[in-house]
Amino acid sequence: PKELLFPERLNRVPQILAQKTPGGVPTVAQQVKDPAWLTVGVSSGSWLDRSSLLSTLLSLFRATSKAEQQHLTVLVHLADPDPTELRETVFQISSLFSPQLLAGRLLLIHAPPDAYPKAEGIRGLARAPDLFSRQNVDHAYLVSFAAGLSEYFLLLDDNAFCAPSFVSHIQWKVDTAKSDPWVLLEFSNLGFLGKLLRDRDLPALAHFLLLFYREKPLDRLIPHFRTLRAQKDPVLCRPLLFYQRSSHQVSSASRQASTAQRKGPGGPHNPPGAVFTDMKVFDAHFPWEAYTLDESFFWTHRVRAGNHLTVILNQPANLRRVRVLTGTVVDGTHVLEKGQVELGYQPEGVPQRCASFAVLGRLWEGQLDQEVLPRSTGYDVSCVRLVVNADQAGGLIIRHIYLWEERAGDVEVAWDKDNSLIVKH
Repeated sequence: PKELLFPERLNRVPQILAQKTPGGVPTVAQQVKDPAWLTVGVSSGSWLDRSSLLSTLLSLFRATSKAEQQHLTVLVHLADPDPTELRETVFQISSLFSPQLLAGRLLLIHAPPDAYPKAEGIRGLARAPDLFSRQNVDHAYLVSFAAGLSEYFLLLDDNAFCAPSFVSHIQWKVDTAKSDPWVLLEFSNLGFLGKLLRDRDLPALAHFLLLFYREKPLDRLIPHFRTLRAQKDPVLCRPLLFYQRSSHQVSSASRQASTAQRKGPGGPHNPPGAVFTDMKVFDAHFPWEAYTLDESFFWTHRVRAGNHLTVILNQPANLRRVRVLTGTVVDGTHVLEKGQVELGYQPEGVPQRCASFAVLGRLWEGQLDQEVLPRSTGYDVSCVRLVVNADQAGGLIIRHIYLWEERAGDVEVAWDKDNSLIVKH
């Protein structure tokens, strides 16, 4: 069939971007350095917030030492079809990551519009199938270009939080697994985040994604590829090294709801942080959705005593109030029947966790709304943990975790008409 000829386009795309820094010095992003041990691949499309990509890159480079960066290449596919937005994104990345670009440790690539299949809707964002089809093609070009850059390839999304020293941890795991046959090692239990492959499998994965880009979302195609390459069962490596940030881009309607809440008097602040859990995670609702200010939520089922959902704040915060809501809005079903909220202090370890916790309070009818004593332990809060106290059959909805900070003055945050962030004191 004619469709099967499309993977041949991999021979001519994508193109490497070159951009001048604000000081006028041209970067050498177009110069690929000697093969590294690990390439980290990220694809970022127009429907995601640019700030999420920048935060991911900051987390990635901050989580790696200078010694680890000697063995690392970061490859970013800027898949935005809008030339103006593309130039702005390249400019911002060049401004923030000029040393990495100059050293050849950060590469920016872009597939031109005519490199995409001429299917109806593939360049648009109208329907969910169009979204995942576009995402699959974006990642096919990312993976294709990554082939030959290093021994191993790690796939992240553009909304990731990276644990410190993740490169060393992955090296250790690969060394210990040398005697075991594997195609895919997983360092996260969320979607396609944190999936590690050997370089030799990348061309086959790129062609596979292009052949079946219309069939399934990326996070379902990759396990199928793993099975076809004779690895029947997933290999989830612990500790988990990658999480999704809670500040994930939402739809315009959700953003408006979020804006209204933030602008309201006394609304929650929810400082930036990463959210993770040991509860079951499904494709429809993710843990970070419990920490957003819109109406999204995290859904799971059959939780057991000791299970938890934890928010680790990027910076310790002086909290004054915590509110946790579980269950449906209409009839109050799927609440957490027995649980408690704990505050954590003194973050440490990899992945980061709090050294000590103190119970803030127990949930009553699936809810908690409680003031926090000012610095009762002598430390600012670094973690907020919702803990299950008894086994529970059926579904559980964690609807909201709201945090209020003690601040010197009120701060109002809103989006203006051109989607710029406005902060008013």
